[in-house]
Amino acid sequence: MRKQKGFSLIELLIVVAIILIIAAIAIPNLLRAKMSANDSSAASTIRTLNTSQVTFATNYPTVGYATSLQLLGPNTAPPVCNGTTGACLIDAVLACANANGPCPKSGYNYFTLGAAPVAGVVGDYAASASPITMNSTGTNNFCSTADAVVRSAKTAIPTVATPASYTTPETIANCQTITAYGPIQ
Repeated sequence: MRKQKGFSLIELLIVVAIILIIAAIAIPNLLRAKMSANDSSAASTIRTLNTSQVTFATNYPTVGYATSLQLLGPNTAPPVCNGTTGACLIDAVLACANANGPCPKSGYNYFTLGAAPVAGVVGDYAASASPITMNSTGTNNFCSTADAVVRSAKTAIPTVATPASYTTPETIANCQTITAYGPIQ
């Protein structure tokens, strides 16, 4: 009698079952890692927006801080960069077509809101980031104002276990309220 070569159906099913078990363990960890990376990216982007706002206010003292992400972004008529149509301080993805946001990037929506001008100069702003889908693309809301302190909803006092995702820019007053946002560690 001839000896058969190859795998039986049961052996193949066992291998497939083992692969599915490994995938069931690995996929949730990968999703958590992606959310964590998105959270870190959002905090870093808020820092970038702070730096861009300070640079903008320094370069255009008669304007003050930028009132929209578009003013911080690339000019629509390159290579000109100015304080009225685009200062070329952030990339075009972050300075999307929506004046105050949302501008989606890396699982988060980004917003900015300028304070009312005093004698034509904007003296404060709020930059904020919120996950596109809470607990799917990110787990935290971030904001910052002209004091350049990056704040998190999870570090508010008292703590906010699961913050709500928002679709509008965060206000300056709410960003500076310790019960809504606390400084990140």
